[in-house]
Amino acid sequence: MPLPLVLGVGAAIAGVAGVSTGVHGAVKMKSANDTMKNAEAQHERNIERFNKKSESANKSMDDLGKLELEILNSFDEFSNTIEKIQNRPQFKEYNKDGVKLPEYDKEELKKVSVGAGVILGGLGGAAVGTAGGIAAAGATSSAVMLLGTASTGTAISSLSGVAATNAALAAIGGGSLAVGGGGMALGSTILGATTLGVGLLVGGVIFSVTGSKLSDKADEAHSQMKKAEETINNICAYLTELENTAIKYSTSINNVYEKYVENFDYISYQVNELNKVDWNDFNQYERKLVENVVLLVGLLYNMCKVSLVNKAENENEMNTVNRSDVNASIIHSKQVLNNLNMN
Repeated sequence: MPLPLVLGVGAAIAGVAGVSTGVHGAVKMKSANDTMKNAEAQHERNIERFNKKSESANKSMDDLGKLELEILNSFDEFSNTIEKIQNRPQFKEYNKDGVKLPEYDKEELKKVSVGAGVILGGLGGAAVGTAGGIAAAGATSSAVMLLGTASTGTAISSLSGVAATNAALAAIGGGSLAVGGGGMALGSTILGATTLGVGLLVGGVIFSVTGSKLSDKADEAHSQMKKAEETINNICAYLTELENTAIKYSTSINNVYEKYVENFDYISYQVNELNKVDWNDFNQYERKLVENVVLLVGLLYNMCKVSLVNKAENENEMNTVNRSDVNASIIHSKQVLNNLNMN
């Protein structure tokens, strides 16, 4: 074979091999590019799914938190009414069928009412999840812990109205400006920002997921996406459980609160409108209503005390829903309501 022809054939063979290699490389590049795009698209869908679920769960938790705070805040009106009744008996601790309710304590009710009122006053400019965080930790405990001593040395719980709110906000801000604290302004700012939203409800694990970015390498990006997807699946399952628990608990608390309002409205009318303030003037039905109202306040106090979330011991782990205490509280509420109806 003439040399030119040999060279030509060799060049043709080399050319075909080069094209083949090029095509194979292009296919690999397209495959890697597709893998990367698919991983990014799936990751975005997973994040969107998480955001929707967290928004829904936050709303349910916020609704519960606000309900609990409003109920606690109303206890001041209740105690003021009861205190007007002279010669009334001492309303002792309730302990029946495994249900234990606290005895009537006007100071404790005043304290929790003022604390709840301060928190409610700060929710207007607060971020989503603030009220939910209160419910997660237990509204009663949160309201009581909020109160301390004002810069004047006076117990905040002994103050009322704007004075109580201002003193509590100053306490949150580290004390009055005069003693080097941040004052009311800082207190309002802290209350408005005292939330990590769903992060507070879920735990530290959420930040590693929502803040994660996929690698530029296709296979590694796919692997990262699958790992993040598994975590998001777990978080969404947890948030679904939390949301369902919050809705169920809200319904249970509402049932008790409606019964309380029904009984208290009648007593309040007798005391505050008709000026019936001597226990000896109350008939048996009215006395029973007063006793029922006291029991229901104790029940609501305890129900609002329940933490819906168990905080994880490790900050990188996920929190858990406190189903056992919530379910026990719901069962106790039904028992008390049934006993009231029977009587």
